[in-house]
Amino acid sequence: MSLGEHLREARRRLIFGVLGLAAGMVVAFIITDPVIEFLTEPIRIIDEERGGDFAELMFTGIASGFNLRIRMALSIGLLLSAPIWLWQIWAFVMPGLTRKEIKYTLAFVGAAVPLFFAGGYVAVMVAPHVIEVMSNFVPEIGVNFFDSDYYYDFILKFVLVIGVSFVLPVFMVALNLAGIMTGRAMLKGWRVAILVSSLFAAIATPAADIGSMLLLAGILIVLYFAAALLSVLFDRRKRKIQLAAGLDPDNPVA
Repeated sequence: MSLGEHLREARRRLIFGVLGLAAGMVVAFIITDPVIEFLTEPIRIIDEERGGDFAELMFTGIASGFNLRIRMALSIGLLLSAPIWLWQIWAFVMPGLTRKEIKYTLAFVGAAVPLFFAGGYVAVMVAPHVIEVMSNFVPEIGVNFFDSDYYYDFILKFVLVIGVSFVLPVFMVALNLAGIMTGRAMLKGWRVAILVSSLFAAIATPAADIGSMLLLAGILIVLYFAAALLSVLFDRRKRKIQLAAGLDPDNPVA
C-alpha cells in the first residue's frame, strides 16, 4: 500500500473506532444510575453505621451531576467498546506483522486483557473496605461529605493502578521471550519482588486496612512467581531447541 492508502485506511479504522466508542458511551450514559449506586454503596453503609446524616455524596457545582455522568460514560464506554476499537487497531497493524509476531501479540493481549479486568475487579472489591476504614478516623462530631469528582477520581485511579499492576507479569514474560531477562534471574530476585509488592500494596491501600494490603500484596506476589516459573519453562524450551540445533546455549555467540 502507498502512503496515501495507509492514511485512508487509518482514517477508516479511526472512524469505526470513534463510532464504536460513541455507541458505548450512549449505552454507558444510560446505565450510570446503577453504576453510581454500586460505587456509592460504601457511603450508605458508613452513613447507616454512624446513625445517618454522617456521609453523603456531594455535588458542588450546577453541572457537577452532568459532568460526572459524562466522565463515567467515557470510561465505561471505552470498556464496552473495547472489542470494536481494539479490533480496528489490530486490523490496521496486522498486515505488517510476521506470523511469529502475530502469535506473540495475540498471546500478549489474550493474557493482559483478562489480568487487567481481574485487577479491576479486585480493586472494586477492595475500594469499599478502604473507604470504610478511612472514614472511621472522622471524629464523632464531624461529618464526611465526599465530593463527587474526587470520589470518582479515587475509584477510577484505584482501579487503573491495580489493573495495570496485574498486567506487569505479562511484561515480565515478554522480556523473557525477548531474551532480556531469564526466568532464573526472576526467581533470584524474589526478595526484591516481595518487598516491592508489599510496598506497592501499602501505598495503594491505607495503613489501617491491613487485610486489603495483605490481599493485594499476596496476589501480586503469586502473579510474580507465576511469571517467573513460566519464564523458566520457556528458557528450558529454548535450551532444548538450541541443543537440538547443535548450538551452545551457554555461549550463543560461538
